[in-house]
Amino acid sequence: RNPPPQSRPHTWWHWMNGNITKEGITADLEAMARVGVGGAQIFNVGDDSSCNIPAGPVNYLTPEWLDLVQHAAAEAKRVGVELCFHNCPGWSSSGGPWITPEQSMQVVVWSEIAVAGGKRFTGKLPQPAARQGFYRDIAVVAFPTPADNAFRIEQWGNKNGSGQSYGIQPDRRPVPAAACVPPVAVADLTGKMQPDGTLAWEAPAGNWTVMRFGHTTTGKTNHPAPLSGRGLECDKLSREALDVHWNRGIQPGPLAGQSLNNILIDSYEVGANTWTPKFRGEFQRLRGYDLLAFLPALCGRVIGDGPTSERFLWDYRRTIGDLFAANYYGYFAEKCHAAGLLCSTEPYDGPFECRAVGAQADI
Repeated sequence: RNPPPQSRPHTWWHWMNGNITKEGITADLEAMARVGVGGAQIFNVGDDSSCNIPAGPVNYLTPEWLDLVQHAAAEAKRVGVELCFHNCPGWSSSGGPWITPEQSMQVVVWSEIAVAGGKRFTGKLPQPAARQGFYRDIAVVAFPTPADNAFRIEQWGNKNGSGQSYGIQPDRRPVPAAACVPPVAVADLTGKMQPDGTLAWEAPAGNWTVMRFGHTTTGKTNHPAPLSGRGLECDKLSREALDVHWNRGIQPGPLAGQSLNNILIDSYEVGANTWTPKFRGEFQRLRGYDLLAFLPALCGRVIGDGPTSERFLWDYRRTIGDLFAANYYGYFAEKCHAAGLLCSTEPYDGPFECRAVGAQADI
């Protein structure tokens, strides 16, 4: 009948598309206290396909909105209700208009051409796909074109981290020797390409495949968010990107740690994040070898042999998972604790290991 405060249920509290008033905040919190609700998580949500809510007068992170958050914190303290705050507008995941394409979630893209060897090649390599006008090169590699140039590793699109399938199993089919590329045969041509994509290369005899790897933004935005708070999702593998999101999109106020004592990362629904500017060095540190020669395996090519390629793809996904745990969920928890706040997460259904990211949170 009278559970202690720490045992009382909490509720989600949706602030709907800028339709927020001090009178409504006070009425809601008093009602929560009256019926025994111990806390609420504030979500600033906007219009999406499931609802049609007219935009209200209060835009996210404006002085008016910040004043309403301070009012909610003061009123929650008065009536004895704890408050948690979702870290960005919407309920997934961490983003907003302050995130630039360079700071956003990145994905590996590539292009390839066939080159006849035994002579000098000079030509412009096709630039891989770019979203929102943003693209950066990773590397250019070349390898002898296999006699069996059609064989690809099964489910390579999931195995390179682009999909979120659980329980991925190795491809156990016998791999034709004619489909395999020895790692030592993969040549690094990165330094031979000019900034405009022009490659000059004395190609050895034989037929060669030249691949240009780069990264671009996924273009994914936080959702469902009011337009005033909608923008690109931050790079989940980069502490620098999370710093930008924290400093410009969260801004815990002076009442943080009192009635407003918790920040939440809700459900993960923003897809793959397969690259970050420091990925190559982090892979080397975590896995103990350089990934350069194995980059074509991200496209289903067999480098070395079947088991070797599968092991690289596992190492690649594991590195993504480790960086999610350390640089997103773990670093987010560190920043919460430094501000005197608890950290809550819904740690499931993402391109990471659920228990590893869940272990970072207080709740």
